Amino acid sequence: MSSEGFLQPKCVRWRLCCGLRWQVLLFLLYFSHIVSGQIRYSIPEEMKKGSLIGNVAQDLGLDMKRLRAGRARIVTGESIQYTELKTDKGILVVSERIDREQLCGDVTPCSFRFEILLENPIELHRITIFIQDQNDNAPQVLYPVQTSSSLVAEMVPRSADVGYLVAKVVAVDVDSGQNAWLSYKLQKATDRALFEVGLQNGEIRTIRQVTDKDAVKQRLTVVVEDNGQPSRSATVNVNVAVADSFPEVLSEFTDFTHDKEYNDNLTFYLVLALAVVSFLFITCLAVIISVKIYRWRQSRVLYHSSLPVIPYYPPRYADTLGTGTLQHVYNYEVCRTTDSRKSDCKFVRPSSQNVLIMDPSSTGTMQRMQSEQNILDEPDSPLEDLV
Repeated sequence: MSSEGFLQPKCVRWRLCCGLRWQVLLFLLYFSHIVSGQIRYSIPEEMKKGSLIGNVAQDLGLDMKRLRAGRARIVTGESIQYTELKTDKGILVVSERIDREQLCGDVTPCSFRFEILLENPIELHRITIFIQDQNDNAPQVLYPVQTSSSLVAEMVPRSADVGYLVAKVVAVDVDSGQNAWLSYKLQKATDRALFEVGLQNGEIRTIRQVTDKDAVKQRLTVVVEDNGQPSRSATVNVNVAVADSFPEVLSEFTDFTHDKEYNDNLTFYLVLALAVVSFLFITCLAVIISVKIYRWRQSRVLYHSSLPVIPYYPPRYADTLGTGTLQHVYNYEVCRTTDSRKSDCKFVRPSSQNVLIMDPSSTGTMQRMQSEQNILDEPDSPLEDLV
């Protein structure tokens, strides 16, 4: 047999011994009562990572030098280590999310423990951490089962007396303590004067005699609420059929499915209409703003441009500057004396009733709005004698 084959079992045995060394040491420490101190902490669940649990150095009476020299560390047999020891500060912090329901389930009180080990000399300090429950879970309804594909209804005969047990709402809360205490309330009902719900047990019973005038279809909405702060709740719908025969129930309750589908479609169309109207409004608003900005930019461009402005004269207007761009030129020669009745006037009859006279020595224009006949009809006109 080779030397390698001879040495291999020894190496395996050495590794096993090394792996079991600390476990044997802890076993001996437990049974030899070398546990130096014990500390208990109580923290709420769902604490953030890095949250402070306690000052281990102060609570155990250890200084920082001892923690560093003894290479203080946490020893635990759990697969998940929820805490971390900060040897530079001597504090214990949360290193992993702690969920009480996942850690302990229904076991109360919920706690976990570990040891802090120091060397030279060996010291073992036991730490126990209790987890306080928080109201982080809402109640879960177990009965009646809420399904969208099928409809479940409770039958109540018309001969039912007062206090007839219609159904019982069953719910559970995975929290513990007062957070798991549940109460039941009737939120809505087709006929509130016909049914009631037990506050503590969730039993639905009749509170009066059922009559022939009562509707066949009855729908109840029950709210299940826990006792946490703040409280959490869940709702459940209970369908009740007031009838004596199954065919009557079947014919009446087929409308429940149609009503549900109608309500779902109505909600969808309302949401769609709201989305379309909002889109059109935003589009129109964007178009109006774009047009306003475009016109404003165009006006700014024209205002700052240096292009020459070409004048425009309407047709049949006179241009006295002689540019020749107008159709006709009208000239008037008037000779007046101190006596207006003895003045001479040479008048050329224009072809248009409205004439613009341009004065070369001024920039203004004057429009003549009266006809030639009106001028001649004036009693003081100098043209009256010439006619």
